[in-house]
Amino acid sequence: MPHPGHLPRRVWAALLSQLLRPPSAVCIRAVGCYSQVAEAVLTSQLKPHQKKPNFIIKVPKGTRDLSPQQMVVREKILAKIVSCFKRHGAKGLDTPAIELKEMLTEKYEDNIGLMYDLKDQGGELLSLRYDLTVPFARYLAMNKLKKMKRYQVGKVWRRESPTIVQGRYREFCQCDFDIAGQFDPMIPDAECLKIMCEILSGLQLGDFLIKINDRRIVDGMFAVCGVPESKFRTTCASMDKLDKMSWEDVRHEMVTKKGLAPEVADQIGDYVQCHGGISLVEQMFQDPRLSQNKLAMEGLEDLKLLFEYLSLFGIAEKTLGEKLRTTETEVFVATPQKDFLRERLKIIAELWDAGIKAEMLYKNNPKLLAQLHFCENTGIPLMVIIGEQEQNEGVIKLRSVASREEVIIKRENLVAEVQKRLSES
Repeated sequence: MPHPGHLPRRVWAALLSQLLRPPSAVCIRAVGCYSQVAEAVLTSQLKPHQKKPNFIIKVPKGTRDLSPQQMVVREKILAKIVSCFKRHGAKGLDTPAIELKEMLTEKYEDNIGLMYDLKDQGGELLSLRYDLTVPFARYLAMNKLKKMKRYQVGKVWRRESPTIVQGRYREFCQCDFDIAGQFDPMIPDAECLKIMCEILSGLQLGDFLIKINDRRIVDGMFAVCGVPESKFRTTCASMDKLDKMSWEDVRHEMVTKKGLAPEVADQIGDYVQCHGGISLVEQMFQDPRLSQNKLAMEGLEDLKLLFEYLSLFGIAEKTLGEKLRTTETEVFVATPQKDFLRERLKIIAELWDAGIKAEMLYKNNPKLLAQLHFCENTGIPLMVIIGEQEQNEGVIKLRSVASREEVIIKRENLVAEVQKRLSES
């Protein structure tokens, strides 16, 4: 193409206009001295009865202008993000800001009140897009595409109460990367997490931790806790608010608004307040209730596979957390069964008398998952486990929390074996 300096200005302008026209209309305008007359023009456009002495020119609630300085930062950030998407082979996509309301409400039944609806437009009921996921799904269906790796950057709108301090707006930009299609388990998922790590590391935002979930585990958890299947999605919507609400508030919503029995909500609370990486996955495999749910087991098997891939990508630590120990506890005394409080008290007293730092939960019948989770969170290296089988056989189980390896030792050798392991660590 000739350099613009080699063509007359009007010829170059005509060429530029044609280049910019398809596939979307682009309008370029130059308005001189606009800043000097802006307020006067805006005020003059008001009808006589609308003119008020306290008229304020401002942006709508929950929106914002970006200054040229902010745009420089924004464009640099988006450039890094898009560059990463392209490096992983994604194709760009753009979709309309408006969609058929029916298309959006089918996916976001619980959030219908948060969507911006438009008036009837020639027989079509429309809404501003709530996110970029449904438009992408609609695009795939319309074009009969079964596979696509795409990225999209664009604004979305949600009619919720904005909390600007927390960075929550009614109009905001989303950067989506999706791999649509049927593939072997967890390979695309691992790549998506790798992309997140690359972007967050590249932006130098400081240390970060990525939270991972699996819908099958959540549904299995709901099932074993007694949630009716018809309430799985609405209960999940409440649970998703844990990043901005306390468990007590979420529980209140589940019981008073979603109609769950208080004891069902309490059982959910035992699970959703657990956090961890591969160690938590291993703990959940041993949960007596979840282990009976086929759906949950499938989800846990895939998560275990995912963490293996994340390790190969070198990002497993970004999904595990590094916790600073605040106690010096060396051994935790646990049981998987009920009515073993007295045995735990005997064992922990024996450890204390030998000068070993030990702990246990102050409950008659604590759940095994809660005990395993306590060790994980506090970084206790060893766990002593006593149950009916161990008691009958005169043995005790000693578990390494980090490696999850377990050995059976004679009951009378407990103190000596613990001291030996602690001296070697």
